[in-house]
Amino acid sequence: MDSQTVDASPQTGEGRPAATLKRNALGVLGILFFVLSAQAPLTGIAGAVPIAVAVGNGPGAPAAYAVAGAVILLFSVGFVAMGRHVVNAGAFYTYIGRGLGRTTGSGSAAVALFAYCTVQAAMYGLYGYTVSGLVEHYSGAHLAWWVWALVTMAVVQVLGAAGIELGAKVLAVFVLAEFSILLVFALVTFVKGGGPEGLDLGGTFSPGAVLQGAPGVALMFAVASMFGFEATAIYGEEAREPHRTVPRATYLSVTVVTGFFAFVSWMLVSSYGPSKVTAAAGKALAGGDSTVFVFAPIAAQFGGWVNDVLPILLGTSLFAGILAFHNSANRYLFSLSREGLLPGRLRTLNQRHSPWAAGIVQTVIAVLLVMPFALAGKDPVLTLFSWFSGVGVLACMLLYLLTSVSVIVFFRRERLDARPWNTLVAPALGALGIAAVIWLVLTNFTTLIGGDATTATWLVLAVPAVLLLGAGTARLVHRR
Repeated sequence: MDSQTVDASPQTGEGRPAATLKRNALGVLGILFFVLSAQAPLTGIAGAVPIAVAVGNGPGAPAAYAVAGAVILLFSVGFVAMGRHVVNAGAFYTYIGRGLGRTTGSGSAAVALFAYCTVQAAMYGLYGYTVSGLVEHYSGAHLAWWVWALVTMAVVQVLGAAGIELGAKVLAVFVLAEFSILLVFALVTFVKGGGPEGLDLGGTFSPGAVLQGAPGVALMFAVASMFGFEATAIYGEEAREPHRTVPRATYLSVTVVTGFFAFVSWMLVSSYGPSKVTAAAGKALAGGDSTVFVFAPIAAQFGGWVNDVLPILLGTSLFAGILAFHNSANRYLFSLSREGLLPGRLRTLNQRHSPWAAGIVQTVIAVLLVMPFALAGKDPVLTLFSWFSGVGVLACMLLYLLTSVSVIVFFRRERLDARPWNTLVAPALGALGIAAVIWLVLTNFTTLIGGDATTATWLVLAVPAVLLLGAGTARLVHRR
């Protein structure tokens, strides 16, 4: 084994060489499409920006995306440094385990699975609602939202089992479509000199604009929109030259996503004017459809046909995100099985080197998370989407924090990298930034989930409960 590589040769829990995912299957762009799909650009813009503007800091919301990107970029420095020495589909839990111990790593694996599965279930709720409305609008046929969710689960299972290359190609089509229309709108608005008040850079990015209202709420939603970039490390085993591909894909994804969200949200603010944008976002939220805030200026720019196309792209955006989280979760299940923490059957690969058995389990988990809301007759957007996306973001923030601390501990102990910025300074600054975001999330969690205080409390407590359950189960398995 290379002296600089800690985990280049995966093994089972019994120490035997284990089955590996398909090597050299993904390049930088392939991994980038998985990341962008998980972040669902149109869903993030149409869902988060109106709330960040109306409830957060108004016209200063785009600056929150820039700040969030800076925090994530600091985190990425240590994340990438660790990834050069640890290549494993388990990503978070493998990294945390190397620095903070096997038990903590196993507990974080449970949190990672919890995060990915709850966010995917949340997306099924919004997806089912969106597709049900589209089908009824164009055909007059009405089917419950959960029917479309179940049908899509079957499609996602098939695509996930068909191999990582096919999944990347499908995602590329969907991501390029939604990414392009938003970017073209932003560029056209910029070239035309903005909206009724011009570009007004100071009205959005000046300290006064950034700090007005509730900037913490805007920052919270900005960070939530970037959830999923860490998938770059999950696909390390399947990447071509992972020690080069994964770092490049990580930095590229964080830079692209930060620039995209900050620029597009700035042009949305500009299209209304900084003095009027908060009222416009509040009106859209009060009307029960926040997407109007985003779709209206795009339609005004390009014509009414946009109102027919964007809802469809919202559906494909959600589908792409669902598929991306399916692939992330089943690789976690596969990796945990390979470590001996889950039944050996889950590390079974098909001819395309896809973890099909883990994929089936992930799909079953999705059914178990989604169907109780359907059987109880709950609103899929106000409950399933809002609750699970909130708790998923909180869980992921905890993983970011633990990973940053683990990076510092790992390199202080192993001395594999002597660069202080990469192994100490940036991870420490990232950890401080992420800790601040966690505090903001906890302080505003009821707002984040759109629910009541009791529901918020139970959802918050679920995250440490999953961490302790995963750690406790791992200790029992290790003893046996």
